Amino acid sequence: MLVRVAVHVISMTEREKMLAGQLYMASDPELSAMHNRAIELCSKLNYEKLTPEERDQTIRQLLGKCGDIVVLGRGFWCDYGTNIEVGENFYVNYDVVILDVCKVKIGKNCLIAPQAGIYTACHPLEEDVRISGLELGKPITIGDNCWIGGHAVINPGVTLGDNVVVGSGSVVTKSFPSNVVIAGNPARIIKYLK
Repeated sequence: MLVRVAVHVISMTEREKMLAGQLYMASDPELSAMHNRAIELCSKLNYEKLTPEERDQTIRQLLGKCGDIVVLGRGFWCDYGTNIEVGENFYVNYDVVILDVCKVKIGKNCLIAPQAGIYTACHPLEEDVRISGLELGKPITIGDNCWIGGHAVINPGVTLGDNVVVGSGSVVTKSFPSNVVIAGNPARIIKYLK
């Protein structure tokens, strides 16, 4: 007896693939429009003279979710903005870059020092796939009460617990628990806080 089975294939948009950490095409029209919107809002924050109210309104248009007090210093750039969620009392100093092709979740009472980078974006290791223009990403989560030092880099897929201090110039390539000071390249625990 021959049995026919209907197979329903659900196709994902490039945006859905991107957020799921799958290979996606960044040149997709929807993603390009979202990226252009983020660049316009970042440019407004970086180059226009805004009142405190206008600045706050622009930040809230840019970020996916944010708490009551959010400060983004001049020179802030991101890929989309809509994939960034921050808690209240969030402070970013000058020239910080967050590449948010996947979710970036940052808790409350967090500080990011100048020229730090938070990068969810990856490129495939296989050269033929990388050359094709396909990209991927891995989400980043940073807990409450964290301080990211100047020139520090948080790499794709990292999770930091609560009350983590990242030393200046550190390259964070793996996840760390709460209540630690990490530093170095690659970053390692140099002190326990509680």
